[in-house]
Order: sequence, then C-alpha cells, then structure tokens
Amino acid sequence: MSLTFEDARQRVDAYISQFEEGYFPPLLMLARLTEETGEIARVIAHGNGKKPKPGEEAGDLEMELADLLFVMLCMANERGLSLERGFTRMMAKVETRDADRWTRKAGAGGDG
Repeated sequence: MSLTFEDARQRVDAYISQFEEGYFPPLLMLARLTEETGEIARVIAHGNGKKPKPGEEAGDLEMELADLLFVMLCMANERGLSLERGFTRMMAKVETRDADRWTRKAGAGGDG
C-alpha cells in the first residue's frame, strides 16, 4: 500500500474530526511530540546496549516513528499546514545547501 502525506493527513483528520474534543491544544501536542521522541530514544537505546527495565519491552521503532508522525500530522492539520509542501521545501533546501557537504559514493549522482 502506498501512502502520500496528503492521504495520511486526510486519514488523521477524518479520525480526529469524529470526536467533539478535536485536536489537542498546541502546547499539549508539543508535549506529545516530546513524549514520542523520548520513546524513540528508549527503543534505540535498548537496541544499542541498554537493557530494558524488568517487565519493560525493548520496543518497536517502526511503531514509535509512526506515533511521532501521527502527532506531527495532528499539529500540521490543526495549524492548516501541509507536511508534503514543507517536506518538499526542506528537501530543496538541503539538496542545495548540502550538495557538496558529504563525500559522494562512487557513481552516485547529485541530481536529488
């Protein structure tokens, strides 16, 4: 299944829109972003030598990254922003600014 940012945005909005409470307020969403980022850090730590606490699972990095994306989509939707447009702008920035920053692999083009 292929999923665009717009598909994801609409799916999140359809889910949130069915509830009276709607999107969380901005500061609560920021707290959720921070929480999800911490959960990603915990999974990575567990995968790189840190032992989980007794009874604590090592975690699922794919799911934690998806949780973070969900909160980012909520924040973008609540603000009327497009992650697709933002991502396109960000890639154009790094592809220009950082075009010669790193050592290219042999045969790798710089066409972005």
